[in-house]
Amino acid sequence: MERHRVHPSVALTLAVLVAAGAWLAAGAPTRAGASTPCTSDCSALVRAGDALVTAPDGPPGVIVVVHRKGTVIVHSFGTSEVGTTTPITTSDHLRLASVSKAYSGAVALSLVGSGVLHLTDTVGRWLPGLPAAWNHVTLAQLLQHTSGIKDFSQTPEFVDAITQSFQVAPPPAVLPTYAYTYPNNFTPPGSAYRYSNTDNILVALMVQAATGHTYEQELASRVFGPLGLHQTSLPSGSALPTPYAHGYGLATGQAPEDQTNEFAAGWSWASGGIVSTPLDADRFIRAYVRGATTTKAVLAEQFRFRPGSSEPAGPGTNSAGLAIFRYVTKCGTVYGHTGNTAGYTQFAAAGVNGQRSVVVQVNAQISEKNTPKLLDELRNLETLAVCSMFGH
Repeated sequence: MERHRVHPSVALTLAVLVAAGAWLAAGAPTRAGASTPCTSDCSALVRAGDALVTAPDGPPGVIVVVHRKGTVIVHSFGTSEVGTTTPITTSDHLRLASVSKAYSGAVALSLVGSGVLHLTDTVGRWLPGLPAAWNHVTLAQLLQHTSGIKDFSQTPEFVDAITQSFQVAPPPAVLPTYAYTYPNNFTPPGSAYRYSNTDNILVALMVQAATGHTYEQELASRVFGPLGLHQTSLPSGSALPTPYAHGYGLATGQAPEDQTNEFAAGWSWASGGIVSTPLDADRFIRAYVRGATTTKAVLAEQFRFRPGSSEPAGPGTNSAGLAIFRYVTKCGTVYGHTGNTAGYTQFAAAGVNGQRSVVVQVNAQISEKNTPKLLDELRNLETLAVCSMFGH
């Protein structure tokens, strides 16, 4: 079928070592089944990745980064652009979708660690004038999605607004207004779990109110700069830095639709607008999980979990902490975040000390609603990547 000629069954496997601060290639591109640096612990991973991109109506490409105490193995399947055989590489930029929420967590918890914000601070204290039902919601509840506040992106008002102006987003403070007229999903705050994009928008607005700086400035000074994330940004428009992997929409029986620049990142802002490369995403998640942006005391509060899954659900059993999720898999436990948006699906996680990590990036949107079978296959691939990370 034409579909498989678009992205043939190709698995690129590279072994990369970190030495003297540089990435040194120790392998060459190979096809699946050929001699590769892959040992027995990742052969199942290679089969699963190859199967995902060659599945009926599957995504054009997938890249998997497995980091084991300074040694990195990269697997790339399929293509970064339909009509070519060019794989997604570690220097390609992709939209991180809701993994961006971990970055807003990093900023907020950095401010908590320095005493500028407190986990008990309320929306009403820092953002007066918002709906009264939101006033007593705390920063901790926003970070853990136990606020009960309606998800602005799931309202007809938001859908109407974005469809009238895909390329120009409103100021960030406008985003929560699409949820103003809706009652909370539950009361009191903290009594239940409900994933909501509004939560992290409010976190970033609280950051701005508490510091007097823009969220972007705080991202740069507290996360991007200290962690050396030179290929990570929060754009407001729809353009991606070059090089980039094209992002696609999937529909049964149809060719993938290029959605790379479909809408401005400002429509998701702190809840989903970050753009990064696989290597930068790996660097971030290792630092974030080990608490590099906050104090040990705050990290301990962050790592208090309750039942709740990220969106889409990650591998294994999911539980929610403060802007972080715990994934208990058959091979071990990792911590991180997932996400999807038009054109992209993401998973980034690390072991508790940040010495081992895994990043799985897909250049198509895979979700429970639209592509449930593919999501099952993706979660299996993520599990196998975690197993490879642990050497199982």
